Amino acid sequence: MREHFPQQVNSTMAARGHVQDPNDRRLRPIYDYLDNGNNKMAIQQADKLLKKHKDLHCAKVLKAIGLQRTGKQDEAFTLAQEVAILEPTDDNSLQALTILYREMHRPELVTKLYEAAVKKVPLSEEYHSHLFMAYARVGEYKKMQQAGMALYKIVPKNPYYFWSVMSLVMQAISAQDEKLAQTMFLPLAERMVEKMVKEEKIEAEAEVQLYFMILERLGKCEEALDVIRGPLGEKLTSELQSRESKCMKLYHRLQRWPECNSLAHKLLLKNPDDWQYYPSYFDSLFHLMDQSWSAPEEGDHCSEGPVHNTIAEVMSFVEERIKGEDGKDSRSLRGPYLARLELIHRLRERGCPEESQLGDPFELMVQFFGKFGDKPCCITDLKIYLHLLNPDQHQQFINRLGEAVPLGEQGEDGFAFPDDTKALQRHLCVCQLSRALGLHHALDTEGKLRLIAELKAHYRHGLKFGATALKTELQFSDMYCLMVAHVYIDLWVETGDENMVWQSLGVLQEGLSHSSSNAQFKLLLLLLHCRLGAFEPVVDLYSSLDAKHVQHDTIGFLLTRYAESLGQFAAASQSCNFSLRFFHSNQKDTSEYIIQAYKYGAFEKIPEFISLRNRLNQSLHFAQVRTERMLLDLFLEADIVLSLEESVKAMSLSAEEDDIPWDTMRDNRDLTVFTCWDPKARALTEDHRHLSIEEETVWLRIRSLTLRLLVAMAALGHTATSSSQQQQQQNSVNENGVGDKTATLSSLLSQLNHTLQNATNIVDKHIEYPFLGPPSTRLSAALSSGSCQCQAAALQLTLHLQELDSLGLDESSELQSQICNSFKSLVVQLQQILNKCNGDYLEMKEGKLKTWPSLLENLIFFVETVSIVLWMASHCAKILRPLKTSLQKKKKKKKDANTTMPAVVCGFQELTGGLQDLLTQAVEHIKGQEIGITALKLASLTLEGYPEDEASFMKAGMDKVHSSYLRSLQEAGDLLKKRAETIKNLKI
Repeated sequence: MREHFPQQVNSTMAARGHVQDPNDRRLRPIYDYLDNGNNKMAIQQADKLLKKHKDLHCAKVLKAIGLQRTGKQDEAFTLAQEVAILEPTDDNSLQALTILYREMHRPELVTKLYEAAVKKVPLSEEYHSHLFMAYARVGEYKKMQQAGMALYKIVPKNPYYFWSVMSLVMQAISAQDEKLAQTMFLPLAERMVEKMVKEEKIEAEAEVQLYFMILERLGKCEEALDVIRGPLGEKLTSELQSRESKCMKLYHRLQRWPECNSLAHKLLLKNPDDWQYYPSYFDSLFHLMDQSWSAPEEGDHCSEGPVHNTIAEVMSFVEERIKGEDGKDSRSLRGPYLARLELIHRLRERGCPEESQLGDPFELMVQFFGKFGDKPCCITDLKIYLHLLNPDQHQQFINRLGEAVPLGEQGEDGFAFPDDTKALQRHLCVCQLSRALGLHHALDTEGKLRLIAELKAHYRHGLKFGATALKTELQFSDMYCLMVAHVYIDLWVETGDENMVWQSLGVLQEGLSHSSSNAQFKLLLLLLHCRLGAFEPVVDLYSSLDAKHVQHDTIGFLLTRYAESLGQFAAASQSCNFSLRFFHSNQKDTSEYIIQAYKYGAFEKIPEFISLRNRLNQSLHFAQVRTERMLLDLFLEADIVLSLEESVKAMSLSAEEDDIPWDTMRDNRDLTVFTCWDPKARALTEDHRHLSIEEETVWLRIRSLTLRLLVAMAALGHTATSSSQQQQQQNSVNENGVGDKTATLSSLLSQLNHTLQNATNIVDKHIEYPFLGPPSTRLSAALSSGSCQCQAAALQLTLHLQELDSLGLDESSELQSQICNSFKSLVVQLQQILNKCNGDYLEMKEGKLKTWPSLLENLIFFVETVSIVLWMASHCAKILRPLKTSLQKKKKKKKDANTTMPAVVCGFQELTGGLQDLLTQAVEHIKGQEIGITALKLASLTLEGYPEDEASFMKAGMDKVHSSYLRSLQEAGDLLKKRAETIKNLKI
């Protein structure tokens, strides 16, 4: 919170040099206290100063900052407004107020501050520029445009003029009406720049970039080309080949393929390794062929020079580049060799017979490996061209590559090892290509175990090359270790033998002990622990990844998907906070980036920052984490710490408003974060991605509707009322909004039922994703456990209870009977969910440890569902209490001796009794599991067949899983005990 403070203060004071304002000297101790985080002393010092100097406004604001940082926000705001109303113009007060408002997340108040200051000091360049930046923080583009021009009139500097132009462009970008952008904002911006061009006032590269951006957005590509190729284009010097890249982009848009081809050809002559121009070169060739383009008989082919419009010319050009590389004494460049493979791929796609003239892909890839096999990028280079090989060539290809790997003499175990890191990299590349061709997957169990032994031996041998490496550096042989883990996972998936996954955990732990910064080891360990139902080790693993900025959105799903479902509620809150902190700071951070971009003239970056902000605000992960965090808070606290109504009120939620941008939602997950060498047939496909998004969206919809229904139920509220008051209430039902709230509840219930139907259709597809692909949601388990259906039934009951409230107990026997049946049905459904939690969560079979994460997941569904049923019961009790009291009063008046209770009251008492029984059963079941798991003697595991070091790593992995299950059961048990306590409040 303090990071902006001292710098601004100190720079202000330093700027005045030796002629020090006496007020600065007086304020210095307060600044120091705030700078050191000693806020209480800062407040005391400010109070002392204000007693002597009541009109020292800055001291008042500094006191407000101290109050804000000690959690007294209201006092701080009141104090700040006392100063703001006086419209100060001294620099210290303005800067201090700016800092305070920023810490309060009220940037809009800064604009009012500087608007007033500019009125009082109309010729101040500093205040005008502060006002412009204040508008930039809140995205007031029209006012930014005006402020920029006002600034330019006072101080005619180019940057201020172009601030105003850029603000016009931003109005165009943010305009809802595209027509308005194209006919008003952008043409006006264009005219403003053209005026400067005519007056020859263009000075900086940023100004040319902005002109180019405007022309591009207007679709005036020809004019943009003239600018880039003209004298203004000479100012584009900050990036290499900036002019050429922009020209290429424009030629593509204009479909001027001759120029595109010629420019690519020219650039590749300069740098044959610049891959970005090869695709343009090949694309343009095929477009020219499709258009039957031919060069003019006289003059240049096009404005850029000669054009290659035949396959023969392009093949000849690529071959010449390769000859040039072959003839070099220094190391060859990869570009031309890859370009040849790319050209074969494209010619084969089009069915052109000329592809054979370039050579046999088999031999060309062997040749490529011979030249570049010792580079780590060789695998990624060749992997995309493996489809050029025939399936019957795969084994032969790997054998040929193996011949090019220099290995030493075979040892006793039958393995030969490389003598240096280059040979190690070649051998590793062969193993990776072998896996990518599916040769690993084709092996039987024995074959896979032999492969694992070989890869382990190579991994351990390779560690000697990194013996002197720093802790933060990766080992040369890390990828062998990762591949061993992958082969173990293959065996686990194929055979169901959980021993394989324990060995995979063991080998990854071993890898991490030698290479503590390896993110791939951590990611795979994280995934395996989650699949085994153990969330406890995962939070530390994720923290150690040190995910930065946008990674919380792209890989955060790995953490939040499993957090709550595995019963680690405290860790689930922490996991949500990792992501939410990032999303909430995104708004503030983006404003700062935009301001810096204006200051330094990086105008082309501003739309990118806005686009990033929108992408994050519309993130699927953001919506999921927000919803899950609020549900989690309710499950942990509602009716335990605070009542449901108070909990919902504290969240500022509205049942009527849906704040999730369903139509513009973005899936920002990085589903390729795991290193994977699987063949194409086993890899993640676009279909998988679409199905995953569909499944995630439906699950989010169910959770969001559940949350809003709970809010709607809490909003119905209920206070004890007499029958005459009840009658008045009924007459004014629509006036006080209860009728509207019931309508909201009804609408949300019908949406939930419709969504559950869609969910059933998705689950019926039985989608299976690759192991390293997106994790499945909780949807399938939620439906198969009966949790969703039971929650929907409990929420549906609130509607019937509202009806009962309006009818009273006398005239509602049929409705009461229906409600009683629903009560019974809820108890039966909850019992069925609880039955699906029965069984040992961790068990020892034949000396092997086996996990049952699905049982744990069902237990958490029971916890969630019983919480919702209890909230419904609490709501029911609030309705029945006054009805019962009213009925008893009537009986006393009539001296009616009949003591039979209405059916619904009896039914409710049965419901609370049934819930009490269920919670007792669940707590007993958990206690039994805790005793059973604690008693599991992991020491009795048969790990004799493994070397000592491997066994110790496996044992460590098992201990973590063991401890995690105990933690999950303990947290679930504690929560259920607290829920059982709330049943006492349900007496009517």
